Amino acid sequence: MGEKPVFFVADVHLTPERPWTTDLFLYFLARVAGQAQALYILGDLFEAWVGDDDLDDPFHARLTTRLRRLSDVGVAMYFMAGNRDFLAGDTLAQATGWTPLPDPCRIDLYGVTTLLSHGDAYCTDDHAYQAFRRQVRDPSWQAAFRARPLAERRAMAQAMREQSEAAKAGKRPAIMDVHAAAIHEALSSAGATRMIHGHTHRPARHTLSVDGVECERWVLTDWYAEGGYLACDAGGCRAETLSASSPT
Repeated sequence: MGEKPVFFVADVHLTPERPWTTDLFLYFLARVAGQAQALYILGDLFEAWVGDDDLDDPFHARLTTRLRRLSDVGVAMYFMAGNRDFLAGDTLAQATGWTPLPDPCRIDLYGVTTLLSHGDAYCTDDHAYQAFRRQVRDPSWQAAFRARPLAERRAMAQAMREQSEAAKAGKRPAIMDVHAAAIHEALSSAGATRMIHGHTHRPARHTLSVDGVECERWVLTDWYAEGGYLACDAGGCRAETLSASSPT
């Protein structure tokens, strides 16, 4: 039997407001992810994460317990923060058993140098979003935010989500996608021939030439409808989608 594959997911956006997505992801953890040697979560696992002191929330406790169960059976888990869960910290990592990753992160994936990212850093045409990203990634801003009462942080996160949706409604779709030059620079700087990222909710496999070398870029799907993941092994990568009838 060949070596187990490696799975990648992003943009699950777990929230009590979308129980179907939650059930689908829990099914994935219980029935599918155990087939992998490793699971990489490339950001936005949660619709919003306001700090590790929110772990006692029943919804979060249920999810972290199931993630820990996967880790305990030997599946290596890695987590990269997205634009919705950038406040995920060491306490959450200990509860789930995952290893935090920087963004971007270069790995050797079955002999292919692969660059992993959430993807939002490469949406360089969206200047307003990039200014927001710099703000919320600043350690002093994060410290000040964490110092606020939990209820206040939850309300602020909801307000930011609503502002984000309103802002997106007024932007051209191309502005919210990654910029070709930014992708080229990232792959060239990393010496990688493959990139895997999420964020844009535009699942696809793209091919491109970087410094005369043929490369590929995989964009992960979101989980709003049927859910999906990327499975990679020695033969390459392939997009997989869970059946709409999977959860029982």
